[in-house]
Amino acid sequence: MRIAVARESRDGETRVAMVPELVGKLTDLGYEVAVEPGAGTHALIADEEYAEAGAVLDEAALAGATLVASVQPLDLATARRLPAGTSTLSFLPTQLEPELVAAYRDGGVTSYSLELVPRISRAQSMDALSSQALVSGYRCAIVAAGMLRRFFPLSMTAAGTVQPAQVVVLGAGVAGLQAIATARRLGAVVQAYDVRAAAAEEIASMGAKPIELDLETLEGTGGYAREMTDDRAARQRELMTPYVARADALITTAAVPGRAAPLLVTRAMVEQMSPGSVVVDLAAESGGNVEGSEPGEVVRIGNAQVWGGRNVPSQMPGPASRLLAQNVVNLVTLMTARDDEAGTSSFAPDPDDEIVAGACVTRDGAILHEPTRLAVEGERVHE
Repeated sequence: MRIAVARESRDGETRVAMVPELVGKLTDLGYEVAVEPGAGTHALIADEEYAEAGAVLDEAALAGATLVASVQPLDLATARRLPAGTSTLSFLPTQLEPELVAAYRDGGVTSYSLELVPRISRAQSMDALSSQALVSGYRCAIVAAGMLRRFFPLSMTAAGTVQPAQVVVLGAGVAGLQAIATARRLGAVVQAYDVRAAAAEEIASMGAKPIELDLETLEGTGGYAREMTDDRAARQRELMTPYVARADALITTAAVPGRAAPLLVTRAMVEQMSPGSVVVDLAAESGGNVEGSEPGEVVRIGNAQVWGGRNVPSQMPGPASRLLAQNVVNLVTLMTARDDEAGTSSFAPDPDDEIVAGACVTRDGAILHEPTRLAVEGERVHE
């Protein structure tokens, strides 16, 4: 059994799907770990570290692999070269990659998407979306502090008192809570809002003040918020305007996988912010919480600088890779059958397991994830 760790080929991706300190977890399960040379370079991991951990460095690592692990999905040409029966594990935004999904289906490749791991208690240790959101939340608070040309903390000196920065965070999922915690550690006064009722207690537990807008809560499934109506969204923006206007730094983190990010802040709201203020939109890649934000760019709206996030976990590739690699190890462990008496093991994902079934996109020449199947095969029928 061979697990191949692919060298990332997509622009801007600096993470790697496996780190040397976890290679031993896989070899203990009975796998040979083959790493494409240079796979960890952008995460500041040398090839020699993999070799010392027991991995094999092999330019042809993917050849004969039981499972190919990567961060981003494989490029189309590589996917088409995989033999039938190979499995892949990566982030796989299926709605954006119909050709790749079709290639996996037609090539008899079993593909698993990290985005589709169910958000259930048993799968928490395999939840790569949450582990990477943790990195993103920390990073966006640091970006806000770095861009803001004033102190975050209260400072009392003989020369006078410097007042703390006022920070508003919209969205209190994993990323939002980490942004709150980081901004609080830096000494800022933080207020935060989330449409879910349970979020107020979580916000307060981080030392921030929950913003109360006297609107109905929107509890959804899997820990995510339910989609709001246009009328409610407009009313929320209206009530949120004075909080945004008073903020020195605004951080927005609201996103739901597979859907466009909700528009929380209009250009007109940003234009009411004070000179020198900063907006960090973590959801810029999926449409943006802030009107006018651009992924990977800093734009000026009124008096504010607006930073749009683009593949934010890759801006901290070391810790992001380590967290992601642990998610991968936990998933592989679940998918491995061990015979302790015989001292053998095999890669044998149970198709009836809730986690395995939820994460599986293609298997045995079919697309099993229903929304993806309808999108891909609907296009094929249309053609």
